[in-house]
Amino acid sequence: MRRGSHGRQGERRPWVVGVSGASGTPYAASVLRGLLHAGEDVDLVVSRAARLTLLDETGSAFRDAHWQQDLAAWLARGADGSPDFFPAGQDLSAVRHWPAGDLAAGPSSGSYPAKGMLIVPATTACVAGVALGLSKDLLQRAASVTLKERRPLVVAVRETPLSGQTLRHLTALDDAGAVVLPASPAFYSGPAHIQDLVDFVAGRVLDAAGVPHKLYRRWEGSLGGGRERAGGGREQADGGRAVGGPRAGRAPAE
Repeated sequence: MRRGSHGRQGERRPWVVGVSGASGTPYAASVLRGLLHAGEDVDLVVSRAARLTLLDETGSAFRDAHWQQDLAAWLARGADGSPDFFPAGQDLSAVRHWPAGDLAAGPSSGSYPAKGMLIVPATTACVAGVALGLSKDLLQRAASVTLKERRPLVVAVRETPLSGQTLRHLTALDDAGAVVLPASPAFYSGPAHIQDLVDFVAGRVLDAAGVPHKLYRRWEGSLGGGRERAGGGREQADGGRAVGGPRAGRAPAE
């Protein structure tokens, strides 16, 4: 069900999702599934380097001329590489794709209506480019626009260790109003599959953006609660997959 994506007169107001070349493309897929499940509109920007990483990590290509077909295949693939981990046929009508080299695209302007931007995952080069305002491609330009318009910007940096220069860039982004969110999964929720770890990080990204989801089990103040519930049946999560359990696999979409 679509909700909260439009302004006073039906104006489309998407979340801009930027995918840079860092390892961690399953994080981006989980964020995209969560946004779509929440009824949000999405503007997608996939950098050139990200396409190479996506191909390396998943075996899936991402081509401008076939982006809907390629995105559908990407979103159906699990973090473990399983091609049909999630139900096929994801509705992509809420998604608009912009080539990374299109500096005349909608998100390149502050007058373009958008809710904010999520960079998942973010390379250290992307972090530096945004912190310094380089705008060398649409991803960096859209992030700079998001900051200058005082809209939410979440930067899920995926690198380790971090150099002093990168830490200074991250501090500069924090000072500018961005949320710096390292792609660091937690274990208190009782993860039983690699997808659970990915979904935790994606869920924290959506938390920072104020987007509701059920991607992970929240802390409830009980020690060992995640372990106690990991072996039993788990409620269905956003995107049509049962949360946790040994190889949760596919489940009917909500």
